[in-house]
Amino acid sequence: MHPWIAGTIAGTAATVPMTAVMFAWRGMLPPQERYEVPPEEITTELAERTGAADALDHDRTALKAASVVNHFGYGAAMGLGYGILAAVAVKPRLWSGVAFGTGVWAASYLGWLPLLHMRAAAERQPTGRNAMMIASHLVWGAALGGITAWLASPRRT
Repeated sequence: MHPWIAGTIAGTAATVPMTAVMFAWRGMLPPQERYEVPPEEITTELAERTGAADALDHDRTALKAASVVNHFGYGAAMGLGYGILAAVAVKPRLWSGVAFGTGVWAASYLGWLPLLHMRAAAERQPTGRNAMMIASHLVWGAALGGITAWLASPRRT
């Protein structure tokens, strides 16, 4: 399978264990830190900026569904990015996926999200919340690297 396709599929699939880690970890945080996970925060902010917030405020199910779609869509898009790198520069492996997942966390939570005022920067978040997001991105990256390597393996096809 072409690495671009493998990366996209892997990025989507890797979002499943990432989400499990995120929600399990959130449940262990102090009560004051158990607010919405970032996909929900970001979707809420996007809804407010696009004028869709009123409709979503009345229907929490729609907001949750939009958050899931956005979260998995971002996982797929970042997986595509990894697949592109795997096609030209990086051998898809567990460790290259972990490095990529760490880079996605840093670029997002230290970079573009604060820059666009979508979310406060990581350095302004509680330590437990940062640990939750870093751990979930490490899991996502490991799954991304492993699944991409398996899907793109010439021995598999």
